[in-house]
Amino acid sequence: MVLLLRRTPLPRFLLLSAILALLLFLSSFWLPQSGVRDCDSIWQPCLSFYTPKPEPPLFSGEWAELGKAPPIIKECPGQLFQVRSLLQFLKSSLEEDDDVLLEPYLQSWDQLLHFMESLGTMVGFFSQKVREKVVLIRELSLKRSAEDHGKRGPAPSGLKLGAYRSVRSMVEAELNQGVVNFSWRTDSGCRTLLRLHRSLLWLRLMLEGLAEGPDADGRYKTPGELSRDAYKVALAPHHPWMLRKAAEFVFLALPDRQYFLQLVCVQNQREATPILRIIIHALKLVHAQTQRILAEHDMLELP
Repeated sequence: MVLLLRRTPLPRFLLLSAILALLLFLSSFWLPQSGVRDCDSIWQPCLSFYTPKPEPPLFSGEWAELGKAPPIIKECPGQLFQVRSLLQFLKSSLEEDDDVLLEPYLQSWDQLLHFMESLGTMVGFFSQKVREKVVLIRELSLKRSAEDHGKRGPAPSGLKLGAYRSVRSMVEAELNQGVVNFSWRTDSGCRTLLRLHRSLLWLRLMLEGLAEGPDADGRYKTPGELSRDAYKVALAPHHPWMLRKAAEFVFLALPDRQYFLQLVCVQNQREATPILRIIIHALKLVHAQTQRILAEHDMLELP
């Protein structure tokens, strides 16, 4: 028993545990804690202004990658994250010109959260903060809907004109209400969306790394290295020094590349690359449209 205890990498385990505890402590200063509830449940319905439409064909127009026949997107049994569902929600969020529909956008995040939560408990810090932001926007929508209906009474047409129906309508409504502040932090939908927007870039850059081939020496970067590099671009500039340093240790605990490939239901890099490119393309379209709307209103640096 003594020998077993001596061989156990206890210092490393304690270090990772301490870092996780530090991250959770720091996270308490970001957004108020909210109960985690799934969209479309009795306790947490989807945005009341969004009515899901029948699923359109997945690949058409600019969604067809470089005009090539898209790979077969299979349902992956035994896991919550499904590539096909993610792509459907991303496409649905762009059904209106020059806007992003919020509910399918948030449903895309529901799928991305399944992806993140599959990577282990250390990544749970990031997924926890993302989930809180998704919940907060939905709660703001429900609150605004209840207030509006209380003023004018139930009105079926109001379900199609909600302030939180889309990114553009939310931005305009919160600016008119004076909810958004450009000097200090508020728990507005716009500020919350900006944090999701940055996290979406982090995930997109990490997936771009996974889709790439080996370097000149024939070596593939590990998911931990890819996540760290993406974090430095997308999130680190907006985080305090202590959090940036702690995040580097979190990435060391990520599983290997093969585990990531299994999450998109493939067995090797050759099968994964075309599917990852489709996901990346969809994320780029949604990210670019959101970026344009936020930039129009100088909201890319909200405190």
